[in-house]
Amino acid sequence: MKSTSFIKSLFYFSKEQRIGILVLFFVIVILQITFCVTDFNQPHQVSLEEKQWILLGKKSKAISNSNSAPNYKVYPFNPNFISDEKAYRYGMTLEQIKRLRNFRNQGKFANSVKEFQMVTGISDSVLNAMAPHFKFPEWVTNPSSNYIKSKWKEFPKKETLKVLDINLATKEDLMKVVGIGDAISDRIIKQKEILGGFVSMDQMTEIWGLSPKVIYDLNKYFVIKSNPNIKKININSASIKELGQFYYFRYPISKNIVSYRSMNGDIKIEDLTNIKGFPLDKIKIIALYLEF
Repeated sequence: MKSTSFIKSLFYFSKEQRIGILVLFFVIVILQITFCVTDFNQPHQVSLEEKQWILLGKKSKAISNSNSAPNYKVYPFNPNFISDEKAYRYGMTLEQIKRLRNFRNQGKFANSVKEFQMVTGISDSVLNAMAPHFKFPEWVTNPSSNYIKSKWKEFPKKETLKVLDINLATKEDLMKVVGIGDAISDRIIKQKEILGGFVSMDQMTEIWGLSPKVIYDLNKYFVIKSNPNIKKININSASIKELGQFYYFRYPISKNIVSYRSMNGDIKIEDLTNIKGFPLDKIKIIALYLEF
């Protein structure tokens, strides 16, 4: 009797214990399922370069195994710039192609058939198939020739430009600067006509199409030698309409000028900074077109 009671007591659990056993059971089941469906092997990360080599190998192999190989004429080529696919079709291995690519990436070039074989490590049979189509530059095959000198003479000597006044420059003068063509030279001349003349080379930045490099070159060959004879605007007597016809003013600024003038009297050059909306970044240029 006592032994039976003892055995029964071993299988008696409280409510909390039964809940704990049930939770443990579910945890074990979930771990088993996770273990069965999860692949714990670390996948091999294939680099972009490896993918390219694999793709090249498959593509070239498919071409070489084709029953209808294309029949085309092989033109001479510089072996330093042979494509990977073409090299593979000649029989070069992927490792040999990689050696050539690394050699070229160092800024080096094979200048003979023998040197090409040394760099790539190709066999004599592959070299014999490729070499008849090699074409190296003339300065490599015939360094004593006058090829370079004769080619160099074909380029005309660049004309030396004199420093000119931008306000006296013609269309032809402007087009001598590299980067200024027919359209841009017309824009420069038209802008000069609108303003009555340029007072600063900084005004070149206002012309559409001029890059910083071309503006830099313009400043080397053109200057403002003297202030142009421009018709100045009297800022203290001009109407809103007259002020609005000036290139640097528009209606809002013209209206603000007249309003400031009516409230404070005649405008002096130092008053320009107090006018609402006045383009302060161009105040030195604008002041040269105004009469106070």
